[in-house]
Amino acid sequence: MKQNHTKLSVIKLIILMLFCLMSFTTHQSAEAFSGQVVQRGATGDDVVELQARMQYNGYYNGTIDGVFGWQTYWSVKEFQKQFGLEVVDGVVGEKTKAMLERATKFDKEFVHQNLREGRKFTYYGGVDKNIQRGPKGSKGQQPKEQPKEQPKEDGVAKQEEQKQPKEEAPAPKEEQPPPAEERPAEEEPEAPAEEPSPEEQEPAEEPTPAAPEPPEVEEDPAEEAPPEVDPEEEIVTPEEEEPEAQDDDMNIEKAMNVPEGFSDNDIQLMAQAVYGEARGEPYEGQVAVAAVILNRIESPIFPNTVSDVIFEPLAFTAVADGQIWMEPNDQARKAVLDAINGQDPSGNAIYYFNPQTATNKWIWSRPQIKQIGKHIFCE
Repeated sequence: MKQNHTKLSVIKLIILMLFCLMSFTTHQSAEAFSGQVVQRGATGDDVVELQARMQYNGYYNGTIDGVFGWQTYWSVKEFQKQFGLEVVDGVVGEKTKAMLERATKFDKEFVHQNLREGRKFTYYGGVDKNIQRGPKGSKGQQPKEQPKEQPKEDGVAKQEEQKQPKEEAPAPKEEQPPPAEERPAEEEPEAPAEEPSPEEQEPAEEPTPAAPEPPEVEEDPAEEAPPEVDPEEEIVTPEEEEPEAQDDDMNIEKAMNVPEGFSDNDIQLMAQAVYGEARGEPYEGQVAVAAVILNRIESPIFPNTVSDVIFEPLAFTAVADGQIWMEPNDQARKAVLDAINGQDPSGNAIYYFNPQTATNKWIWSRPQIKQIGKHIFCE
């Protein structure tokens, strides 16, 4: 009986230990991620951990910022595909979380400390973490200084280079009077040649070789004059054209850097959306489409980034039919910049549609603000 009792007690101890281990592992997994499904548009600590773990094994090369954007989305899909998960959808559920926990490591203290201190850092596995962190505040300094100061210096350099050829161009024009003064010296021998008219008549009758002498004197200045004028004209015309093209480019670069909170990629993506959605519309209508994108970013019912607003499922026809990838023209870019700088012909609209092609009955229920071209803009 005693032996049976001891066996039972041992079995109970084993069961108790197994239960403790199971509860401990489940507690650990709960600490790794919260119980929520993480998908595109999410923000917070779960996304920070997701990006850090994805970067640990090289699937995510972007900034660890806690915002689940398109780069994070495609990284998750690639991870799911490479690790043989059944569902490859870019959504981080229980199976994807479990696989990430087994395949990666996450130093929460290191990652969150760098975020708190505003450091620019990375979290690649197998690399010393001390060399993956920048100085304090480096994350906020670089994007502000580099894109804004460099283009201005380039623009000043371009202006100085443009001024130099313009100042040098008139220099040869000022040097033109001296040859004009030299011409009377050449004309002086011509004057005495005109005075003895009988002498000119005599050689004209008897010696024919005297005729080639005056043409030689007259041909030399005639041949010298055109090369002096032609090169000047050829130099002036390109100089006038080149500065204009450079000034336009410089103005575009300055305009691209004026709006705060928008990157070059944001402006390019918005220009593609405007071009794909409204390239046949009047310019006012193109600015209005760009304004709708900005109004959605500010609205609490839409995502808060340019890419997330544009690529939201079923949001824009140009994304569905692939016209978003067409190269925009300068007018589309200008419309985006005008909208960013405060123009909103849509009247604060967050929707618009073409009544001739719209198939969604719900859009007709939205309060209409105005019509510009073929698009009706709604609240």
